[in-house]
Amino acid sequence: FWRARVHSVRLLPSAAMSTLLINQPKYAWLKELGLSEDNNGVYNGTWGGTGEVVTSYCPANNEPIARVRQATMAEYEETVQKAREAWKVWTDIPAPKRGEIVRQIGDALRRKIKVLGSLVSLEMGKIYVEGVGEVQEYVDVCDYAVGLSRMIGGPVLPSESTSYQIVAEVLEQNNLPGAICSMTCGGADIGTAIAKDERVDLVSFTGSTHVGKQVALMVQERFGRQLLELGGNNAIIVFEDADLNLVVPSALFASVGTAGQRCTTTRRLVTKCNFFFLSIKDESIFRFIVFCTSTLYGPLHTKQAVQQYLAAIEQAKQQGGTLVCGGKVMDRPGNYVEPTIFTGLAHDAPIVHTETFVPILYVIKFKTEEEAFAWNNEVKQGLSSSIFTKDMGRVFRWLGPKGSDCGIVNVNIPTSGAEIGGAFGGEKHTGGGRESGSDSWKQYMRRSTCTINYSKDLPLAQGIKFE
Repeated sequence: FWRARVHSVRLLPSAAMSTLLINQPKYAWLKELGLSEDNNGVYNGTWGGTGEVVTSYCPANNEPIARVRQATMAEYEETVQKAREAWKVWTDIPAPKRGEIVRQIGDALRRKIKVLGSLVSLEMGKIYVEGVGEVQEYVDVCDYAVGLSRMIGGPVLPSESTSYQIVAEVLEQNNLPGAICSMTCGGADIGTAIAKDERVDLVSFTGSTHVGKQVALMVQERFGRQLLELGGNNAIIVFEDADLNLVVPSALFASVGTAGQRCTTTRRLVTKCNFFFLSIKDESIFRFIVFCTSTLYGPLHTKQAVQQYLAAIEQAKQQGGTLVCGGKVMDRPGNYVEPTIFTGLAHDAPIVHTETFVPILYVIKFKTEEEAFAWNNEVKQGLSSSIFTKDMGRVFRWLGPKGSDCGIVNVNIPTSGAEIGGAFGGEKHTGGGRESGSDSWKQYMRRSTCTINYSKDLPLAQGIKFE
């Protein structure tokens, strides 16, 4: 299949060159990645982009990093045509040799992992270690794909972009068409074109449930294939026999890591334990990350996200929630807000059932196991879930048909993060798509049932005699 991946990047109208971070000595490392003041937003074997010029901003200080020239519809059309031609070349290459190309891509990323991690941190607002982790995940997927390339059937798992500059160099070094891994930056017009384009066999979309539904309808209208990675409203359930040494750091990492901006972020903490209600009232548990000598917490990605954070807090108060800690915008440059905890809300309060991409945790108290499992499943999304318990009977009930209805079902580990070897994705309004490990690679393959008659007779199915 030829596949297109659609995702969103924060880009705003262009800024003056003198104010760009890329021109400041502190950020000279950006040029190690081949970046400049003005960057091409199209790659299809050659670099280009003659569309709207937009600027990428750093959410830590809201200062402009650099500019990108987006694609026009004519450049999109050219890219699709070149990608289809490149597909013909790629599919003629034996699977193990394709795996070798993917191995080289992984090695090239390894050599640049620190500077790429810094770029993720600068542009997306993730802390440095999480930025490096994003690139490491790409490397791990490459390693996984290399192994798949030598399995029976020769499948190779298509990998996601981090830096097209690096991938392009590997393809060029191997005398392969650069359009094998194409890029077309643009707005809603380009996204709509991809979704409606019958030449695109599979559309992979990562983003909100609202936009994902629009993409799904457009792709389905032409009977195309889609892979949706959408929202999550994830819960950790804490039983009375849980190990506190596991619960507290897990809840902390899963609820405030990446400032609550992961699809697998824990947004609901469902607990039976009075001790946890008492412990969360000590603000130091969640506030220490602001003053820690290590950087553990970054900004929200946009100013709009800050407004969504404030709006969610007001809604939670109006719906009966008690603000335990946090709830304020930090008085410093950038889009920093305080990690926030609410108690007292009903399990089915509208704000609790709303995925807000910010660091707000709703703590809810339950009475029975059945009640807790039901509350986990009652939200529209079904991405990630976790329980903390030592009861093995409960563990197997949680993993069984009456347990979690999510795509990721964890025990004694947080909801965030994922194993490369296991398929990543969720059910219901999360979209049903699966990426990365396990047998998710099958979504990128054309499935055929082949029957070969090697005899001189003509056997018919089900023993039918047509005489």
